[in-house]
Amino acid sequence: MKIAVIGLGYVGLPLARLFATKYSVIGFDINQSRVDELNSGTDSTLEVEDDILRAVLVSSPSSEAGLYCSTNLNDIKDCNYFVVTVPTPVDKNNRPDLTPLYKSSETVGKVLKKGDIVIYESTVYPGVTEEECVPVLEKISGLKFNEDFFAGYSPERINPGDKEHTVEKILKVTAGSTPEIGQKVNELYKSVITAGTHLAPTIKVAEAAKVIENSQRDINIAFVNELAKIFNCMDIDTNAVLEAAGTKWNFLPFRPGLVGGHCIGVDPYYLAQKAQEMGYHPEIILAGRRLNDSMGEYVASQVVKLMIKRNITINNSNLLMLGITFKENCPDVRNTKIVDVIKALKDYGINITIFDPWANPAEVKHEYGLETVREMPNSQFDAVVLGVAHNEFKNLDFAQVKAANSIVYDVKGILGAKADGKL
Repeated sequence: MKIAVIGLGYVGLPLARLFATKYSVIGFDINQSRVDELNSGTDSTLEVEDDILRAVLVSSPSSEAGLYCSTNLNDIKDCNYFVVTVPTPVDKNNRPDLTPLYKSSETVGKVLKKGDIVIYESTVYPGVTEEECVPVLEKISGLKFNEDFFAGYSPERINPGDKEHTVEKILKVTAGSTPEIGQKVNELYKSVITAGTHLAPTIKVAEAAKVIENSQRDINIAFVNELAKIFNCMDIDTNAVLEAAGTKWNFLPFRPGLVGGHCIGVDPYYLAQKAQEMGYHPEIILAGRRLNDSMGEYVASQVVKLMIKRNITINNSNLLMLGITFKENCPDVRNTKIVDVIKALKDYGINITIFDPWANPAEVKHEYGLETVREMPNSQFDAVVLGVAHNEFKNLDFAQVKAANSIVYDVKGILGAKADGKL
């Protein structure tokens, strides 16, 4: 058994590292600098600690066990399992962009052989694996699906920055294109996933199960975000309300906030797109998305209202944004909604300094055209917004950065009495 993991990002690398503890694994990525970084024993995403990564790295693709990272297509030609872990984003109109899946399927198709199994982990709407990806594999390889080669699906459940719920500790849903292949895929994952596996009856069931996981969370967060808007109008502390309601055993403990990242802020659009293609207009899913996508502008408006109450001149004022990653204690800036807050604040004529000790300034500049710093600025600001709950911000001395009469707004609700306002 030889496994190729296609894509070495937040999902692919932890999985490749785990498989490499038992099998010969080739980690394939088109980004040469990423491959060079990993082969040096360093992971800039911080998902795999350097000592753990180095423990499985090998110097040859022909090693019996271990991880070899490469951009060379020839290095994966001898593999018989191909696991595709590329991102599935949306375009500017929030329509699913399957380009990474098409491209990676073309790559696998070039080396696909009789008897091989291609497993997809990317989050998609039901039907993508068999109706979109498999035809690409057939066209490029010249092989016939479910006769010459087979497919599987096992949706990723990676939680970036979470060192407790690592890949082997999260139960894995699996599926195959035939009952026999389903068993093979399930046994492969079961051999390394200590939390166990759940074999779904079909690939479409597994695809649907994944996409509704994040859609459900999105809708629940949208509900409490709407509550926050309502209770702010009533001058009621939303967190106090949720704490009181949470004393009932079956109350779900969701909190208001900005919904970004590569999953929750994206996946509902995949399900909605497929539903619309089938002639059904999803009301709750899209309503939740609209409300959550509006929260950046809402936070900005709340900050400006607080500044006006303090008689702070808005135009050309100075604001410190604490954090730009999509979640706390993690360098991942993909689809972060802090940029929505920043854009809205800039529309008011506010000058913004972004401080984030976790984010890579070059990546932020490339993705969003924004300048960030990793050291606390030696300046004072008219307003401070805590956008991300990094540990470094929890005990921050705000007196160092607050100008006279300035305000502190807490998006994450962790500052208590230090904040003049919160979501």
